Amino acid sequence: MKNLLFFALAGMIAFTSCNQPKPVKTIADLKDGITGETTASAKYAAFSQKAIEEGYDTIAKFFDAASKAEAIHAENHTKALEEMGEKMDAFTPEFEVKTTAENLREAINGETYEIQKMYPQFLADAKEEKAEKAEKSFSWAFDTEKKHLQFYQKAIEALEGGNESKLSFSYAVCPVCGNTYDANNVDEKCAFCQTGKDKFIFN
Repeated sequence: MKNLLFFALAGMIAFTSCNQPKPVKTIADLKDGITGETTASAKYAAFSQKAIEEGYDTIAKFFDAASKAEAIHAENHTKALEEMGEKMDAFTPEFEVKTTAENLREAINGETYEIQKMYPQFLADAKEEKAEKAEKSFSWAFDTEKKHLQFYQKAIEALEGGNESKLSFSYAVCPVCGNTYDANNVDEKCAFCQTGKDKFIFN
């Protein structure tokens, strides 16, 4: 009798597990997010090099920090995807490097799209499908991109006003969530994930 009860219970658990809907939208979102964040990381690294070539060292520093942050976002999205039993398809980031002023405008457009459309939709999908780890990864990226947009807007204003030298020359990136700080104004613990600042990546 006990054996019959055990197998019946095991069968019910297996049946319930098999019939849990797969988070199809979140899986697609994670793949899109990985593509976007990986491309942004490579793009911002190239933009940083271009800024150095044009003599905008302070802007180069922020592009470098943002590149690191985007790579962390891509890594977090990848972990969430793999925990769902899925793998990311191979791809090659595609982007164009122009002048630093044009690169900043491109960065502003990209961050604006992520803040206004992409991540709000991703978060809604993850919440609907109860994909908690994906939701956390999307949330960290979403909050970080808001800060990136502010930094980029400040940078373009400084560049166009001839005040680029007044921008910060160092930034800090949280290695867990990608949160990005002006190195002169760093919290003791990351505001997003509570990682201690002693773990932050400074450039």
